[in-house]
Amino acid sequence: MPAVPGRRAGWKPALPGMTHTITVFIPQQLRSYTDGATHVSAQARSVDEALAHINQRFPGIRFRVVDEQTRIREHMRIFVDGERVHEVSAKLKPAAEVHIFGALSGG
Repeated sequence: MPAVPGRRAGWKPALPGMTHTITVFIPQQLRSYTDGATHVSAQARSVDEALAHINQRFPGIRFRVVDEQTRIREHMRIFVDGERVHEVSAKLKPAAEVHIFGALSGG
């Protein structure tokens, strides 16, 4: 497979059985994992599948968003088509937009 900008070595096509092409918007603090890309496409029917798919291309990004128990990390927020989701099992519609945000903190 020829090299494609923004795609790391070892990238694999969509997981078997995936049908929805969705867009995942990447927050500034995670763009070092996506070679600076502000958004990436994924094949998925749930948020978890979307994170798994982009993690194939950009290793390590999923772990920054969800913990070992597959829960969204406390400092991360995920919105699907404008609605906040609290579980990675949230289903996605075709052409869904998934926005990942890192919570701000400080004093």
